[in-house]
Amino acid sequence: MTDVERRYTSVPVEARANAEKRKIAGYAAMFNKESSNLGGFVEWIDPAAFNKSRGDGWPGVMARYNHDDNQLLGTTEGRTLSLAIDGTGLWYEVDPPKSRSDILELVERGDVRKSSFAFRTMEDDWDTSEQNFPRRRLLSVQLVDVAPVNTPAYPDTSSALRSLAEHTNADIEDIRELSEQNELRKLFVRTDGPVITKKPAKKMLGAAAAVELLARRQAPGI
Repeated sequence: MTDVERRYTSVPVEARANAEKRKIAGYAAMFNKESSNLGGFVEWIDPAAFNKSRGDGWPGVMARYNHDDNQLLGTTEGRTLSLAIDGTGLWYEVDPPKSRSDILELVERGDVRKSSFAFRTMEDDWDTSEQNFPRRRLLSVQLVDVAPVNTPAYPDTSSALRSLAEHTNADIEDIRELSEQNELRKLFVRTDGPVITKKPAKKMLGAAAAVELLARRQAPGI
């Protein structure tokens, strides 16, 4: 099982109220929408990514303010958190306890404006965006939690980079080096050449060697 990863959406979270309850609701994830630069690559979520979790009944999924264990808002098992998938993304509604009324107030006032979700990747794939940028496609994930957040944490991309290393048959340290240099696109495309269509045949020996190997493979007559 992969590490837990976190992503957020800028679609505003909202407070909903009826005669009986006040809830926090919003899209925790958006489908087919490219993320910002996550360290040399972008990411998008396939509409089927949550199907396995939904089919299993969303086991153990929680809603936590800022993903904090000490700020539990609701759970699927307690029936205080509901989740739904539509054509836009993953929607959640949580009925927080009265002791968390301050978080409801923060959402109502607009101080807390974003949502986030935590997940473990079960299946992903890689291609390139229209701008020839490495793009990770999340095909199937295990949902861990959803969260209204005021300060989205910088996403941990360790699992994504390990996936890319496996996809390109590269050493993980070389991938990390290229990511830190914001140069992962060199694994997929030369600045003066076409997109690479096949994986390297052997392990890369270093970031510079990796790029040079791919360049040689794209040279005329090879």
